[in-house]
Amino acid sequence: MDTDIIIVGGGPAGLSMARALADSGLRITLLERQSQEALAEPAYDGREIALTQRSIRALRDLGAWDRIADEHKSPLRSAKVLNGGSPLALTFDTGERPEAELGMLVPNSAIRRALFGSVRGQNNLALLSGVSVSSAKTSSAGAEVTLADGRTLSARLLVAADSRLSAMRTQLGIGAEINRLGRAMLVCRVEHEREHEHVATEWFDVPHTIAMLPLNGHQSSAVITLPQEEAERLAGATDEALGQAITAMYRGRLGTMRVASSRHLYPLVTTFAHRFSGPSAALVGDTAVGMHPVTAHGFNLGLQGAVLLARKIKAARRRGEDWASEAVLGDYAREHRLASRPIYLATNAIVRLYGDPRPTAQLARHAVIRLGRRLPFVQSAVRSMLLQA
Repeated sequence: MDTDIIIVGGGPAGLSMARALADSGLRITLLERQSQEALAEPAYDGREIALTQRSIRALRDLGAWDRIADEHKSPLRSAKVLNGGSPLALTFDTGERPEAELGMLVPNSAIRRALFGSVRGQNNLALLSGVSVSSAKTSSAGAEVTLADGRTLSARLLVAADSRLSAMRTQLGIGAEINRLGRAMLVCRVEHEREHEHVATEWFDVPHTIAMLPLNGHQSSAVITLPQEEAERLAGATDEALGQAITAMYRGRLGTMRVASSRHLYPLVTTFAHRFSGPSAALVGDTAVGMHPVTAHGFNLGLQGAVLLARKIKAARRRGEDWASEAVLGDYAREHRLASRPIYLATNAIVRLYGDPRPTAQLARHAVIRLGRRLPFVQSAVRSMLLQA
């Protein structure tokens, strides 16, 4: 075969997978539509990733964490959930755990840059950039992909890591739950007058939801979720008008806000693949699970899945087994599904409850916050998820 493993997609999941297999003794070929220059210096895309402590450890093991400049790492000390005009808040912090923070906020572009730096020059990795895959087929014997320029590549295993609306997943005959929510997420950085004290907030209101993610200094990342058309209108506003709108949505809690970056609009779509593996094939990252950003676990689950699959492959290889067998890939699929499905379902339930504009739903949201404040085990469970997922 031309290579041992073909990874389609050079995003964080694909790069993490390639790096996690650096010591596997296997030949890896990574296919990515973007140019190598775009991979090496990814543009700022507005997304700030809330990395859990577990993800930070994984990035450190992959040799990526220390490649991220300290100026890009903002501590996340606690998180608050607010509902409408209620003064009550559900607060989550590290409690009595030894960690000083729940995690770190890091720009997506900085993580991508660091991961690419960690694989640059990797001995067992061939990177084909600026290429796209036109077709793929797999069987128990292996995988074959045909590139848009007519070239074909064969491998023992194909790993799809292209996107939540994955063309590779479709080529492999794997279906998925696809939920187009009719809403969009508008993100940009803002400067504000008051200290945020490194506390993140998720404020559910009608008709919008606004999250404020604390960055270093007097800056935060504003994440506004609105119906698609309203989000598009707001995205087209001047910087001054957008700053005023965000200040009003946040009800002046951090004082006057001023737009401090480019703004970016993302239509909201959640996905969950019907299967995470098939004959000589596996799905990782958003191709397996595309999460709603409200619980900030999409990146963390994607990284967790890529590292898990690499670990399963290396363990089988050490045992002298067929590392791309149905048994090995199925073991990965079951374990990753068990880890991700409950979080996916819980997130979707939160989105339905907190995206419902009816007064009865607002009362239900208020009741959930009251209940969470009174039941310590609820906060303990969420705290564990925030720290370890």
